[in-house]
Amino acid sequence: MAAILNVRAVVKKYRFAPEFRDALLALLDTHVTQIHSTTRISHKALSVKTQERRASALCKSFRELRNHGYTLQTPWSLKHKHVEFLVTYWVADGQSGGTIENKLTYLRAIAQWMGKPKLVRTLADYVDRREHGLVRSYVATEDKSWEAHGIDAAAKIEEIARTCPYTAVQLKLQAAFGVRVEESFMLRPVEAVRNPQMLAVVRGTKGGLPREVPIESKMAILEEAARLSNGVTGSTVPADRTLKQWRDWYYYVLEKHGVTKAGLGITSHGLRHAYLQSLYERTAGTPAPIKRAGERPDPQLHQQAMRRVVQAAGHSRVTKANAYLSTFARQERLQKKLPTVEEVREALMSADGNKSHAAAALGISRQALYRILGGGSRRD
Repeated sequence: MAAILNVRAVVKKYRFAPEFRDALLALLDTHVTQIHSTTRISHKALSVKTQERRASALCKSFRELRNHGYTLQTPWSLKHKHVEFLVTYWVADGQSGGTIENKLTYLRAIAQWMGKPKLVRTLADYVDRREHGLVRSYVATEDKSWEAHGIDAAAKIEEIARTCPYTAVQLKLQAAFGVRVEESFMLRPVEAVRNPQMLAVVRGTKGGLPREVPIESKMAILEEAARLSNGVTGSTVPADRTLKQWRDWYYYVLEKHGVTKAGLGITSHGLRHAYLQSLYERTAGTPAPIKRAGERPDPQLHQQAMRRVVQAAGHSRVTKANAYLSTFARQERLQKKLPTVEEVREALMSADGNKSHAAAALGISRQALYRILGGGSRRD
């Protein structure tokens, strides 16, 4: 039986009026475990963590409406103008396109529960995404591996081991098998080795989608993890810590050793990037596009490598590999030398001030032209 979130504990924190609270609880009680995504492969019920994220996001959205003068009697009073206000508010608050899209997904879910499937539109229906810098890219533009930032992963992990061997071994699992942070927490080393060749990753996976990853010559890391696993759950999270407590401790240790964006410019997720980039290179015979080596593999080898990366990463679509590897086309565009301000102005003069024509003549996008000009007027 799937775990069900205690929605009352979540809703209580927001102190809604009784009528609103009771109506919201009725909706959440009935629907909070339902899958909304149309691309989800796994048929497993939503995890409690996902249920909580959904319920909390909805509560926060309704609280934001109330704080700005929109007093809804019940969630059923939600209208297009309310969603439109929220999007405007989130954009003005500087939230990313991905964050706003996620919030709209939650609102779209509750709208469907209420029989209003067309109430919540796409982000592009509310704002010009390019104008507000809300275009969400699924193609990597930056190499997030530790190597790319000049960090010796093995040496840094050994340094961390002197502070906390459990955190260190989880980092080793991420580096050796490309598992996500949560997966490294919940992996049970002894149970996960079903045969000497493959590691079964089944706990803490995204969308509940299990997968197998080649062990290759890395059994020693699993043996180390097994020695550090606790006798209660079999994972490498100490038995005296809850998962939340461990997560807090884990990130505290990383911050102490500079493994943050603000510190060394890296996160532990970069170990997963490095693993998948290496897997691509071993399969395709050339470095991943993000490495900017200037080499292109045989097209068939490229496709084979992409499929292997997606499978090892635990995704369902081949294009998801681009988030770790980038694409050759994107890297070529990034490396292309942009025209100077003077060259842009000359092109504008030749095009009688028409920015679209000037951009085409320069071989750049109109948006790139705006950026070079320093964000001046966008009217032709």
